[in-house]
Amino acid sequence: MVSKDFFNALNDLEEQKNINKEEFIQILETALTSAYKKNFGEARSAFVKLIPEKNTIKLYAYKSVVDEVEDPEKQISVQDANAGLTRAKYKVGDLITEEVVPKEEFGRIAAQTAKHIIMQKIHEAEKDKLLQEMNGKENEIITGIINRKDEKNVYVEIAGSNIYGVLNNYEQIPNEKYNIGDKIKVFVKQIKDTPFGPQICLSRKAAGYVRRLLEIEVPEIESGEVEIKSIAREAGLRTKIAVASVNGTIDPVGACIGNKGARINTITAELNGEKIDVIEYSEDPFVYIARALQPATVKSVEIDELNHSAKVIVDKDKLSLAIGMNGHNVRLAAKLTGFKIDVKTEEQDSKETIFNSGIADNLDENDFVLSDEEDFSLDEENTENNTNTINMDSDSTEVISDDEFDNSDFEFDFEEDK
Repeated sequence: MVSKDFFNALNDLEEQKNINKEEFIQILETALTSAYKKNFGEARSAFVKLIPEKNTIKLYAYKSVVDEVEDPEKQISVQDANAGLTRAKYKVGDLITEEVVPKEEFGRIAAQTAKHIIMQKIHEAEKDKLLQEMNGKENEIITGIINRKDEKNVYVEIAGSNIYGVLNNYEQIPNEKYNIGDKIKVFVKQIKDTPFGPQICLSRKAAGYVRRLLEIEVPEIESGEVEIKSIAREAGLRTKIAVASVNGTIDPVGACIGNKGARINTITAELNGEKIDVIEYSEDPFVYIARALQPATVKSVEIDELNHSAKVIVDKDKLSLAIGMNGHNVRLAAKLTGFKIDVKTEEQDSKETIFNSGIADNLDENDFVLSDEEDFSLDEENTENNTNTINMDSDSTEVISDDEFDNSDFEFDFEEDK
């Protein structure tokens, strides 16, 4: 069969889709051979050969040379193979081939098979090209354009390519608006190789996004002079970052903040105003936990190594600051340090001590009325991860009973963000 157009198309595929022509021809020969046997029977051994130089496709039948013939359709004896020849040419194990003129129907089958193989190779080539372009982009920040969106996902076209990534609702910053056509910076969280092709998972919520912004904005981190020890993030609200100087000659917090806050303000602007606390890491857990609760000032820290927990005492006027709105400050401190953190005032701690010692059996609960300046109550509606948070209410006075004061009411235990 002569098909000049077919072989010209192969040349175009090699140039445009970067498909190896020789490899493609081998795959196509195997596929056409299989298609021939499937449709015309396997009684005879046959193979298809593509000859690009002559723009032809040939079908050959062959027989194996043997001493004793068992299958006449596939085998031939040495004597018959050399019959009529003045000099013996064939020996046992050789193949004798002859060209076969295929039925007209085979041309249609060949075209269908070739089309299927071509589409498959184009898909594989595009997949390999995408993976090659995205190689090394995982855990990096890239710029893209919002191409479309639905109820849950935002689809981002990566700038300078025809590659699309998915920003699903779990990786979006709460209350952030995404409009089609907007430019957006995103963090490449993962590149998955799925049966439907590579899937690029994007994020603006991951702690790694803030880490990479710091590495880009702070040269001392990029050079290795300052190390990021831990990051805890509640996207859209606040991020806490613990940093340390590797050689001890650089102020790690000052390096991250920058002159007049220039560096950290750039990152905050990129995160649409999300607050960022940068603290200096310490090997001393007492110091580390106290710093992690900033901006609140801590009076004392008591650590239970066995349970990996800490009791932190703060002044009454600092309690709400230490806990934070809906408890996010103490939650982030727990994520950052890896400790369960129980925040109390001295008054609360002393009352717990009295109740736990049994002295309270002889006292009336009215002995424990708070001043009319503060009231602490559990806010169950804002409870997260099976923990309770504390809200301040300065306009009412409430008697605090033994049941209301339980250490577990103020504990937060979270793993560090990935």
